[in-house]
Amino acid sequence: MLKFILILLIELLNIAKIIPCVPEYGQCDGFDYRGPTDCCPPSECQFNNLWYSQCLTIQTESTTLSSSSSTICQSVYSQCDGENWLGATCCIDSTCTFVDPYYSQCLPTSSSSSSTDSTSSSSSSSESSSTSSILPSSTSSENRCSALWKQCGGIGWTDSTCCDQSTCIVVNPYYSQCLPSGESSSSSSSSSSTFSAATSSTNDGRQAGVTTLYWDCCKASCAWSGKASVTSPVRTCAQDGITSVAPNIQSGCTGGTAYMCNDQQPWSVSSTLSYGFAAAHISGQSETDWCCACYSLIFTSGPVIDKELIVQVTNTSGDLGDNHFDLQIPGGGVGIFDGCSSEYPGSYSWGQRYGGVS
Repeated sequence: MLKFILILLIELLNIAKIIPCVPEYGQCDGFDYRGPTDCCPPSECQFNNLWYSQCLTIQTESTTLSSSSSTICQSVYSQCDGENWLGATCCIDSTCTFVDPYYSQCLPTSSSSSSTDSTSSSSSSSESSSTSSILPSSTSSENRCSALWKQCGGIGWTDSTCCDQSTCIVVNPYYSQCLPSGESSSSSSSSSSTFSAATSSTNDGRQAGVTTLYWDCCKASCAWSGKASVTSPVRTCAQDGITSVAPNIQSGCTGGTAYMCNDQQPWSVSSTLSYGFAAAHISGQSETDWCCACYSLIFTSGPVIDKELIVQVTNTSGDLGDNHFDLQIPGGGVGIFDGCSSEYPGSYSWGQRYGGVS
């Protein structure tokens, strides 16, 4: 009898140790998280923020092999660096370009070296504009041109109007953007489908802005837990665009299976009022402020002049200027990222990268 009890006790102890491991890209820790914390090999639990840690596979090749070796590098437009990033930091036929402390991206080589310089110089000039006067005038044409995908003109724009190894394309009166020279003609033709954003002559707190269009099918930035103090992050869907998936699932644009949901598109309430979603960059704010916040946009030009669109910000992007709203509209162009080709595999045309289907 004693032997039987001892065997039973040993079996119970073994059962307690059989805890399911968390698959790669799954959540493994975080504030108020009550699930399993052991990752399935070979991935390990990596800290992301106080609310979220994720199971990721550590790639040691990028840190142990020399730059001339056969390290597995990231493809163009993929992530290549950022806080807590453990993947490869080299890029294939492109250069790893800083976007923000949490994200660096592989961008075409033609803009790579100047992109980092432009980001740092523009941020330093915004913090202390008085220091810009000490730059020699002879260097302005060499170092002050905007990098690829950055703003280069528009009403109220006071910075550089030239582009480094790219072409400044007028999107609308408030916004011009540095685009690859090969896309200049097609990009300019898409300007008729973009409109200037909300402003008001009355003192009601409105600011001038700009709108463009996009639909990249990728998981939204505000869909990750902990981005802002909200009741829940933005909903994401499986490949069918309908079935909801957990907020810890990796984006389909970076090798995961989470995509933008099909119903996250605008709808009309009346002839003068509509609701929708957008990616945005708001002057003087950060993702913590604008994620899931709502904004009223009153158009000041184009076919929708004087009409109002109320948007909830679900996404952000490193290539947006201040007070820039990239409206989430199917067929609006995939932009930097193209998740639509993996969500809907086949010989489909998604239109121009910037401007979409016309």
